[in-house]
Amino acid sequence: MTRDFVGLSVQRVPVHRSVPRVSVVVPTYNEAKNLPHVFSRLPPDLHEVIVVDGRSIDDTVEVARALRPDVRIVRQNRCGKGNALACGFAVVTGDIIVMLDADGSADPLEIPRYVAALLTGADFAKGTRFLDSGGSDDITPTRAWGNRWLNRAVNVLFGTRYTDLCYGYNAFWTHCLPVLELDAGDRRQTGRLWGDGFEIETIINTRVAKARLAITEVPSFESRRLHGLSNLNTWRDGVRVLRALVVERLNRRGTGHVVARRQVTGADTRRPRPPGGAAVLARSAHVTGTPGLKSA
Repeated sequence: MTRDFVGLSVQRVPVHRSVPRVSVVVPTYNEAKNLPHVFSRLPPDLHEVIVVDGRSIDDTVEVARALRPDVRIVRQNRCGKGNALACGFAVVTGDIIVMLDADGSADPLEIPRYVAALLTGADFAKGTRFLDSGGSDDITPTRAWGNRWLNRAVNVLFGTRYTDLCYGYNAFWTHCLPVLELDAGDRRQTGRLWGDGFEIETIINTRVAKARLAITEVPSFESRRLHGLSNLNTWRDGVRVLRALVVERLNRRGTGHVVARRQVTGADTRRPRPPGGAAVLARSAHVTGTPGLKSA
């Protein structure tokens, strides 16, 4: 079952394809050792893979090109994961965007599960480690405790029912991009601006909620990083996430947009086949939303 928020101004734009084009955006910083594993598990029929590199000092870019000659390389113009994602989103040419970490923690084989959720009515497919068939080999007790409290905070402040606010494996239709209002402009500075760091997932999650888009949670399993050290700092980034919740509750970013939803048309419109050929599983998605919604 999917649920749509009431009151959203929507335009429907036909797309004359039975299968949508899927773009995968992969932020990288010194991930040369991890890319062979990640790229080997990508579905074969993706529209494009975009690697957004943050001035790696190893062979990340060279390895990406060797593994996948058709890869698109984008150099981010500031620093931080948020800026990398914004730069990647700005050059996407597909219909669906998948946010994929390069460290091996997120499994590319799950991409069809996210696409299936979008094809069955969701605007935004939100990954979660805390539903059946999801899980994590990486999250520490401290991070899990902090995540539970942040989940409670976002659900109270925004009327959502998120189970995993801080997980960054998500996918969405490109018609959601105007709602996100992310800044990929070159500010001619190398330091971080607000939204350039790990708070980006919180900003995206709260803005799609404020825009009253249809959100479906998708179970996902998080593995440990394969090689290298994580840039995540539990306490520093936890404070940034908490600050993001307050800032986003007070501002109007994500509201007031007319969303032009794409309708996939063609011979297989009733049940388009997602990339990778995975079947649409009714139990693979859990719906989140706010009070005042209707069932589809």
